[in-house]
Amino acid sequence: MSDQRILIAGGGIGGLAAALALAQHGFQVTVLERASHYQEIGAGIQLGPNAFHAFDRLKLGDAVRSIAVFIDQLRLMDAVTAEEITHIDLTTYFRTRFGNPYAVVHRGELHRILVSACQDHEAITLRADCDVTGYDQSGGSVMALLKNGERVTGSCLIGADGLRSKIRQQMVGDGEPRVAGHTTYRSVIPTEQMPEDLRWNAATLWAGAKCHLVHYPLSGWKVFNLAITCHNNPSEAFAAKSVTHDEVLEGFRDVHPRAQAIIHHGKDWKAWVTCDRDPIERWVDGRVCLLGDAAHPTLQYFAQGACMALEDAVCLAEALAPTRGDLEGGLELYRATRLLRTARVQLGSRLLGDHVYHADGPHAMLRNHLMRQLNVESFCEKLSWLYEAPFPQQMPRPHAA
Repeated sequence: MSDQRILIAGGGIGGLAAALALAQHGFQVTVLERASHYQEIGAGIQLGPNAFHAFDRLKLGDAVRSIAVFIDQLRLMDAVTAEEITHIDLTTYFRTRFGNPYAVVHRGELHRILVSACQDHEAITLRADCDVTGYDQSGGSVMALLKNGERVTGSCLIGADGLRSKIRQQMVGDGEPRVAGHTTYRSVIPTEQMPEDLRWNAATLWAGAKCHLVHYPLSGWKVFNLAITCHNNPSEAFAAKSVTHDEVLEGFRDVHPRAQAIIHHGKDWKAWVTCDRDPIERWVDGRVCLLGDAAHPTLQYFAQGACMALEDAVCLAEALAPTRGDLEGGLELYRATRLLRTARVQLGSRLLGDHVYHADGPHAMLRNHLMRQLNVESFCEKLSWLYEAPFPQQMPRPHAA
């Protein structure tokens, strides 16, 4: 077991996955979580095959599959006319092509699996009430600076502290994230309250004029996750804000009554203003690096935020594992391996929002025409870059810095 202790700021999905991956490669790891206990807010996460490639590397594939709902289709509906535009079968051909399924899970259930795996690993220490505000470096070590004045020393520091990462702000200094102009409202509907004719085993997207709805079953079909988004140009960013039912409906008054009926079953709505950042090249500063949303925050339209963080975790550990005495070189290898792939997801997510999710008029007519031409084979070909295993069999050794 290596005596090099790696510090991770942030105990979300990306930070815990990184801790587990690094520990499995022989590193001692300490996770520093700002909150008083380890938990995740929110409901559903979509997991493409690439996420399961990562879970298999983390030896968590079976555990995650046990809580997942394996959906049969991606279904695209026109929210204005209530007509189906197209659907993509995700069963036999898709799963054979990519070697893993497409699934949905409850964020809290997935997070608990990661927490439990980290707690069970003797090389991982989980600490709470540790708000990392910055870092110092000297020689062969780095210190995480905590809000309470404590300084925690390790051989390197991973900033997995999210969209408003304090590690990123010290490293890059690019200020507040970009507000995309969209607000997402989330609710969970008991399955028996979901309109019976819409209880599809599918990740369903209703695409409207500057708005959309997404729903799919969760938690062994006990509930349906509902996430709906409208382009309403909010003036400031906020997260998990309680809103009234009338506030939610305001952005969806022009959608078809069949789609609107789904919204009426939602309750206890929470709102998020959607934000991302432009891709950047600087993820590494000496013995400090960024991971997940701290490195490459993306809009939700590719459904890849958690998937990219999981890939980051695996690639980081595999880049550091062969280097041991050259952690800085390993961090640079990780950055170089991940940069273009994550930038493609960030920029592609913006394009999907504009051209698929929120198109209007002739723009929407063209979308429908093009999407109807897709079949499962052409869909898989277009997304092979995303869903095929992104991990090389063996990471090359970096050149010494």
